[in-house]
Amino acid sequence: MIKAGAQRIAAKQGLMLIAPDTSPRGANIPGEADSWDLGIGAGFYLDATEAPWDKHYRMYSYVLELYELIVREFPVLPSSIGITGHSMGGHGALVLALRNPTLFKTVSAFAPICAPSKCPWGVKAFATYLGNEQENWQQYDASALMEQRHAPFPNGILIDQGLSDKFLSNQLFPQAFEAACQKAQQPLELRRHADYDHGYYFISTFVEEHIQFHHQTLNWTTP
Repeated sequence: MIKAGAQRIAAKQGLMLIAPDTSPRGANIPGEADSWDLGIGAGFYLDATEAPWDKHYRMYSYVLELYELIVREFPVLPSSIGITGHSMGGHGALVLALRNPTLFKTVSAFAPICAPSKCPWGVKAFATYLGNEQENWQQYDASALMEQRHAPFPNGILIDQGLSDKFLSNQLFPQAFEAACQKAQQPLELRRHADYDHGYYFISTFVEEHIQFHHQTLNWTTP
């Protein structure tokens, strides 16, 4: 929200931005700070089932609880709430939206992890948090989820991806989500940008268009 200047843009559109954390804080689980792509740096927006992670690492449920809190305590329109994210957060946004289309009416993402069951980041996280039974991983894999649906977001999904992103070829797999959308007859605007990488300059360049996408689409879906 801050580094990309999203708050200023959202204010002009009359939108509220809510940004959850990436993982629990203060759980003090042994090893949770040992690597940047697991633990406190990467909760993967799932509900862990493996000890000792299962007690605290429940970011999927946390986001839904946060949703309920915002609706209850702030002057928002429940029928006009969207979700977006970057990288692991983009994975979380796609998964939460696909599993809860009645809550999140719009979804977009910047360089999301589109098929975590098939990439090193996702395999490491899923095996640690969910165990080795790969069938259990599918509930948190956006490409797998989309293949089981039919056009859940008829007004479209927006994804931006930099072609100079060092993680594109072995971690992100946008082509897998693109193929799943085609199978599900889901409208998708997957914009591939030459020379952009995975960082905040990439996000700051296109964040205004994402906010406009949500604003316009939410206006269409508001009763």
